[in-house]
Amino acid sequence: MLAIHAGSVEARAQNAYAYTSETLAHNGHGQAPSANTIFDDQMLLKGYTEKYRDLSKDILLAMIKDNTLTPYRSAAAVRVFKVTFSSEVVSREKKIIERILLRRLHRTDSPFIQVEIMHTLCRMDRYHYFKSMVPALIQKLDHYNATVNEIAFDSLNQVIRSGSNRNREARIVFNTLRKILFLSRKRLATVVEPDARLAKKLKLLRWSIKILGNQELKKLPKEVINLL
Repeated sequence: MLAIHAGSVEARAQNAYAYTSETLAHNGHGQAPSANTIFDDQMLLKGYTEKYRDLSKDILLAMIKDNTLTPYRSAAAVRVFKVTFSSEVVSREKKIIERILLRRLHRTDSPFIQVEIMHTLCRMDRYHYFKSMVPALIQKLDHYNATVNEIAFDSLNQVIRSGSNRNREARIVFNTLRKILFLSRKRLATVVEPDARLAKKLKLLRWSIKILGNQELKKLPKEVINLL
């Protein structure tokens, strides 16, 4: 049964983090880090993830619900919950946590939080959330932030590897990528060597075609066929 005690849990959640490069830069304690350190998204996410990895489920959920936390801290809390607890929640507790995650997803503008929540929901209920969350994760492959790209791609690969190569899921991936690639076919006509973002899409596209069959190639723009 999910039990979140407002006072004590929120207090412990607020005390769960100590001074890191992010807090030093904002509150003036100690030596401020370099600009490269401050804006290293991957480093901050990994640092907070490591810091939170031993926190209880209740504290992590309290942090996820807390709109005052920075995107890095919230995303890290979601990631730790995803890895540690998402596969073990069932029944009524599962529904409560899904509502918490969906509410946070709809209220945040942070792509870091969005990607972590979308992946978490897929892990919690693959059948229910694959159709809505996987296309949204694929859209994140075009995000300008390289860290968002990498997290989204890693999340998609984990979702695919944990499945059974179902036609239904491959069709969702194929149709999403087909629409994206058709919209960008004029630009693709001049591409000789795919960049990192396009290479990720092509890898996912190959996976879907391997399951659905080579006849799907006829549904793609010729500019994509050349790249494949």
